[in-house]
Amino acid sequence: MLKVIIDFDGTLTVEEEQADVLAEAILSALADEILGVSYVQVTIDFQETRARLQAAPHQYSWEVNGLVASYCDEGAFILNTTAIQTMLKENPDYLQAVQAAFPNPEYDPVIDCTNALFHRHSAVLPLAFRPAAKKVLTELINHPQRKPIILTNSLGDKVKRHLTTLGLAHQIKILGDTRQYDMDPDCPCRYPALGGGKTWRINEKHVIDLRRPAYHKALLKAAADGSQLAVVADTLSLPGAMPLAMGIPFILLRTSYTPQWCLQAVADHPFGILLDNLADLPSVLDTLTDG
Repeated sequence: MLKVIIDFDGTLTVEEEQADVLAEAILSALADEILGVSYVQVTIDFQETRARLQAAPHQYSWEVNGLVASYCDEGAFILNTTAIQTMLKENPDYLQAVQAAFPNPEYDPVIDCTNALFHRHSAVLPLAFRPAAKKVLTELINHPQRKPIILTNSLGDKVKRHLTTLGLAHQIKILGDTRQYDMDPDCPCRYPALGGGKTWRINEKHVIDLRRPAYHKALLKAAADGSQLAVVADTLSLPGAMPLAMGIPFILLRTSYTPQWCLQAVADHPFGILLDNLADLPSVLDTLTDG
């Protein structure tokens, strides 16, 4: 059995068309509920911060527990999240307001703030699936030796609700709350493919940290019954680097926002595959099972 683990946001959905709408909702709530300033001012600060990140993306990242979870240019949602986090950290008044609103954080006040706002507003975001999503999922459901599983950092109920709008004949298992961003400096995981290390140097500007115990555990559990795994996603650091380090095929969907350094890293890896169109996923999977 081949379990095909497919990331939800950006892989099955047109994230590039949703990012600005989601950012507007998050910034509005941030201004009204937490910062106590005008939406116009927060939007100006956000846009200025995002432009600075885009000018030097390798210098800015989504950090959790002091470790880089993802570089800011790896996804449309990721860019906006990193811009908001950077804006909040750099403005003393904003940071103080966030600290007051999240006095007992799971990670730190800024991370908890952006996580809470993202999950709340993405749950009600008008959804746009990629054109091939229903056809591809239907083919996987009907294939006797393949089992599609939907991967998400969100809780499974949100994704389950969205999938029902596709009118699929059967319900698909959801691997939710995987916390690919859950970084732990003390994570004991080591990877033979990386020489026993915990980080993967892509080039002189990019190093992917694999101290992600929650995601590592989720992948091990998925393979515990002896099934072969393949992971499909639109970004590298969060869902893709871990499978590659574990010797699991990773298929990166090329999007309008995919940076060249990610494409090159996957293309150069023996277990990496580039996918130009979601519709071609079943035929790409054929090459895995035939091999």
